[in-house]
Amino acid sequence: MHDTSVYENSLLSRYASREMAENFSDDKKFRLWRKLWIALAEAEKELGLPVTDAQIEEMKAHAEDINYDDARRFEQDVRHDVMAHVKAFGKQCPAAMPIIHLGATSCYVTDNAEIIVIDDALSLVLTKLVNVMDKLRTFALRYKALPTLGFTHLQPAQLTTVGKRAALWLSDLEMDYHDLVHLQSTVKLRGVKGTTGTQASFLDLFDGDGEKVRALERKVVEKLGYSSVYGVTGQTYPRKFDYNVLCVLSQIAQSAYRFSNDIRLLQHMKEVEEPFEKHQIGSSAMAYKRNPMRSERMGSLARYMLSLPVNAAVTASTQWFERTLDDSANKRIVIAQAFLTVDAVLNLYLNIAENLVVYEKVIAKHIAAELPFMATENIMMECVKAGGNRQELHERIRVLSMQAARVVKEEGKDNDLVERIANDPLFAAVHGRLGGILDAKNFIGRSAEQTEEFIAAEIDPILRAHADKLGARGDVRV
Repeated sequence: MHDTSVYENSLLSRYASREMAENFSDDKKFRLWRKLWIALAEAEKELGLPVTDAQIEEMKAHAEDINYDDARRFEQDVRHDVMAHVKAFGKQCPAAMPIIHLGATSCYVTDNAEIIVIDDALSLVLTKLVNVMDKLRTFALRYKALPTLGFTHLQPAQLTTVGKRAALWLSDLEMDYHDLVHLQSTVKLRGVKGTTGTQASFLDLFDGDGEKVRALERKVVEKLGYSSVYGVTGQTYPRKFDYNVLCVLSQIAQSAYRFSNDIRLLQHMKEVEEPFEKHQIGSSAMAYKRNPMRSERMGSLARYMLSLPVNAAVTASTQWFERTLDDSANKRIVIAQAFLTVDAVLNLYLNIAENLVVYEKVIAKHIAAELPFMATENIMMECVKAGGNRQELHERIRVLSMQAARVVKEEGKDNDLVERIANDPLFAAVHGRLGGILDAKNFIGRSAEQTEEFIAAEIDPILRAHADKLGARGDVRV
């Protein structure tokens, strides 16, 4: 049971998944630190430094059983988290104590570990992103040919289809996917660089042998499962990397925000609704309400994510020379919370996209209210083909349209433009054919084909490449 007397981070208690929270846990961080110290010791031994197999085995024996109480006591004394954990590790490994962290600076463990954690978090985001795309793909294909009102300026425009609109949401996510994949392809470790990035301490350890220093870095990076390392750094990895990460996360949040707003508007129109559970309450006062809670929450969290890249931009901009420590406390908060936020947003997106409810009769009713105006050009052209005068027809349709619009706006009645045309002798050429002319499917253009083609050409290859990741579901805890 949590302590209700102190503030609790809602990202952890209400919104984000446990797997993302565990990825940014202290336990994972400190285990990575020990993995980094072991990799460094192994590489130093392999290159001839006086490190023994027994020392390395002793370190490996305690790689997972971190003595947190000792570490906390040491940190209270030295006010330095890395040295506190060096001491705690050394207490468990007395034989290895002299060579733990040999030649390294704190950023050897902190920065390399942070990059690995970020890389793993990006993989978690990627899995959820492609699953959202998979859910939207199913929805888009199911409704690819269902006509619906299109809107520009939030005013009724030409028809589109429900599936084509979903393809627009998919298109946003496809762009995010490619940016995310590119970002992961550029991930590099800080490597083994020393205090100011010059590798001076390691050069000294190897008696001036620069090739061994280079080999040390290669070996350590490979032991950690990576092949790329920054060619030059100061004390830290470039903080612009954090900005790039938050920009990609922001882009995903932007796409989700747009989707959530569209769903909220559609739910207002009673055309499409997010899932609403049997015992869910929409309002404490108005029992009849079905508020779009999930979409609103998605937008709320996405808005927070959109505010974070500027924070990372300031950090990257204010690094003094080889480094300054005013990034440290900030980074402990902003990076983790950015990922937890996007994780929560994608959980909601998964849940909504898989369970959207479409009300086809309401959609058809809304089309019927607007389509007569949109169909006037088609009606006029059919009459011209039968020998009518275009200018005379145009003027008559204009007059009838104004009359019908007045009835709708001033009297609150249904659009009767079709009836007016059906009763006007000037349009005798289309009398009896108006039903066919006004079939909504005649006004959706290539919406269905565009949706199919887009998904086949651009979405399906992505989903095939990540078939082993598909099948996830969105968990909405509260």
